[in-house]
Amino acid sequence: MDLPSLVRDALACRHCAAHLPHQPRPVLRLSATARLLIIGQAPGRRVHESGVPWTDPSGERLRHWLQLPPERFYNPARVAILPMGMCYPGTVNGADLPPRRECAPLWHPRLLPVMPQVRLTLLVGSYAQAFHLGTRCQATLGATVRAFRDYLPRFLPLPHPSWRNSGWLARNPWFETDLLPVLRAQVCAVLRGRGGAGSSG
Repeated sequence: MDLPSLVRDALACRHCAAHLPHQPRPVLRLSATARLLIIGQAPGRRVHESGVPWTDPSGERLRHWLQLPPERFYNPARVAILPMGMCYPGTVNGADLPPRRECAPLWHPRLLPVMPQVRLTLLVGSYAQAFHLGTRCQATLGATVRAFRDYLPRFLPLPHPSWRNSGWLARNPWFETDLLPVLRAQVCAVLRGRGGAGSSG
């Protein structure tokens, strides 16, 4: 199937409906020309309500990390956004539940091959890293993120930009001094059509 048909099917997906505390509302933005792919966890309540990915404080921090204003971040011709779970999974004790584990195995193998222009995939959070890096993950998320150069030019792992992770960021100043400059350079390069580090694309 072509990408528009697959996206229509994904937006209409009701596979996990019986397990969600609300009507399914898949949230994703894909295109065949996107060069940067962002794979996060699952929509939160605000994103579920808006239908637009990363429209919350986590999204503000992520855009700061990338140094992308909203008009560039939300340009699907260049930036694709696909979470591990496309629907808001609900909360327990005020914390969002993990992405539904059925979602990524069902949709990622179908959607990723029809985005041939992607040059860099940002793996935001441990669920995205575990699924797409597999045995290449380190023992902890922090160790995986710190080894970010090992996954370039195809992948770049990131912690989730949730404000709940502010303590982790404060304890790991290398994230801002070492990783963010590389992240911003990589994103700038792929969006300008020069490929990522080590890429001839």
